[in-house]
Amino acid sequence: MIEFGTLDAMTRGRTGLIIGGAFGLAFIGVNAGAVSPLAVPLRLLAVAAFVGLFLTPRPPVDRTVADGAAGTAFGRRYWLVVAAEAIAALAGIVVLKWVLHAPHLTVAWIALVVGLHFFALAAAWQQASLRLLGAAMSACGAAGLLLGASGAGASAVAAVAGIAPGVLLLASVWWSALAARPRATAGH
Repeated sequence: MIEFGTLDAMTRGRTGLIIGGAFGLAFIGVNAGAVSPLAVPLRLLAVAAFVGLFLTPRPPVDRTVADGAAGTAFGRRYWLVVAAEAIAALAGIVVLKWVLHAPHLTVAWIALVVGLHFFALAAAWQQASLRLLGAAMSACGAAGLLLGASGAGASAVAAVAGIAPGVLLLASVWWSALAARPRATAGH
């Protein structure tokens, strides 16, 4: 079976589902207004997908994470990746807004940086499946930058680099949540 770039390392606990889902919801919520006829349905679907995460069965506790073993999902490596991501995102936003005078490309830059951060997390957590999510989100960000640079409107950039990454994040955490749910044994 092909994995969709699940956030398996993060779903060792509920926290990863909520983080991924919250960012998916934010990507869609912030950018849905750019595609106004679809804004309300997109936002409602995103909220429903996020709230639904709270209704999924809890994944089993992974003792290696609970015991603080190497590779812990939210350990030092995670925070180094997040710090690098924040620095890159802020630097790009400053350049886009005040140097290039292209604030409409901010969402594309953020999607690119978030996508690239999944490659670093894949290495830090030894979770190769995150590369697929990273590649898809990076592609959305790069496509948004290219669209914006070629003169496409803000709605096209928001759809490709804002809404699509939100859908990818929500789909990924749902994939992880469903994969982690307890399985019924045959005959019971």
